[in-house]
Amino acid sequence: MNKMPKILTLTDAAAERITQVIASSEKPVAGVRVGVKNAGCAGMEYTLEFIENADPQDDVVEDKGAKLFIDPKAILFLLGTNMDYQVDKLSSGFVFQNPNQTDACGCGESVAITPVSEAQREAFGKPVELS
Repeated sequence: MNKMPKILTLTDAAAERITQVIASSEKPVAGVRVGVKNAGCAGMEYTLEFIENADPQDDVVEDKGAKLFIDPKAILFLLGTNMDYQVDKLSSGFVFQNPNQTDACGCGESVAITPVSEAQREAFGKPVELS
């Protein structure tokens, strides 16, 4: 049996932090949307934003009790990604381990991501358009 790859998985730390930030939001939110945008010296940045209403075109990822909405334009760039939340002495934040990432800038703010191949899109099990 061929198992479809997941768009995104969460570590326990990421799931716990997503749940915390949603619960502590000052206004009611439906959840957090994950996406990518063109930015930075390496070409792209991951985006996280609160959303008040779910977009019916978003893919929904539920993992370890946390719920994320995935921007449909980001699916080809995020397929197979693991999202973590890390805390060290000087900073904390979400970290993406993305098999599609080919490079990153020196400051760590932006990345180069290659969209998944046609075979990977077929394995995903539904049509995914490049935008």
